Amino acid sequence: MIVSVPKETAAGETRVALTPDVVKRLVGAGTTVRIEGGAGLAAGFPDDAYAELGAEIVTGADAAWKDADVVVKVQPPTSEETAKLKQRSVLIGLLQPFTNQELVTDLASRGVTSFGLEALPRITRAQSMDVLSSMSTVAGYKAVLLGAGASGKLFPMLTTAAGTVVPARVLVLGAGVAGLQAIATARRLGAVVKAFDVRPEVKEQVESLGADFIVADEAAVEASGEGGYAKELTEDQHHKELELIGRNLGDIDVVITTALIPGKPAPQLITDAMLQQMKPGAVVVDLAAEAGGNCAGAKAGEEVEVHGVKILGLLNLPASVPLDASRMYARNMMTFLNHITKDGELNLDLEDEITGGTCITHEGKIVHEAVSKALNEGSGS
Repeated sequence: MIVSVPKETAAGETRVALTPDVVKRLVGAGTTVRIEGGAGLAAGFPDDAYAELGAEIVTGADAAWKDADVVVKVQPPTSEETAKLKQRSVLIGLLQPFTNQELVTDLASRGVTSFGLEALPRITRAQSMDVLSSMSTVAGYKAVLLGAGASGKLFPMLTTAAGTVVPARVLVLGAGVAGLQAIATARRLGAVVKAFDVRPEVKEQVESLGADFIVADEAAVEASGEGGYAKELTEDQHHKELELIGRNLGDIDVVITTALIPGKPAPQLITDAMLQQMKPGAVVVDLAAEAGGNCAGAKAGEEVEVHGVKILGLLNLPASVPLDASRMYARNMMTFLNHITKDGELNLDLEDEITGGTCITHEGKIVHEAVSKALNEGSGS
């Protein structure tokens, strides 16, 4: 079995799907690993590091994709790249299948079996493969550092010859993996942290990290969904949610927003009117900017200022920490590869909850029910 790692071509992407330590394990298990020259360089892994551990280094994209049984990537491939996939091959990566209709249709028409790692079921058996959690951990950590850098406040309390500097006040909206990591990082830097989430069951986790949990005044705001995700709120619930958040913004220096609903636009948690209530010089770090943003005025990939508040519309934060992000991604990928192979060969059991739940296309069809539904709704059919 040939597992190939092409160089990522998406703008700003510095991660690589497999790292040398993972390649060593795969080669040791009898897998042929092919690396496109320079694929790991931006993440800090030169070609020699792969070659020394048994990988085959090839020159150019054509050689990387040609005859590969399995292609592993971080970002979705371009149409030019998918054209290089051989029939009945396997593609694994973050494919954005719920919104990328052209790619999913193309993969199905080519007879490619594809696995979108963002569709991985949130079950205990799949935790070691959970790429989204790994990358959210990186994003939550980096969001706080960027927020601290953009703020005019020092995060910790300091006692100096010039007097006492009071700590920064941070509010984290959404206590999923990214939010919890943001809470932990902000606390390590010395900030006073509050957090809000529509799922009341995360209260204990938030408080265990040293933050105060904002408790909803009414149970109507609570919205726990399947698989540990928050579900979309009703209009009345959302109105109550905004009121609650608005009452807690007045003294905040940095807000980290992390709220996402799979396959849906990001919910707006900070309105224009709420921005006007915030302190001049306050900072909002919007991790949902790519999905429309949690904050009014947020622009994907840009820093803007609205009513004296800086809004950072950050994209692909894991790519800003490529060495460790790649290591985490590669270990998740290796575990998934081990799950769908046996004795060095592909062993696809679509009746398995993990394999079947992650499979997007197979034998010329879109086999993932939720993806098919989302794409049909998106096309209006």
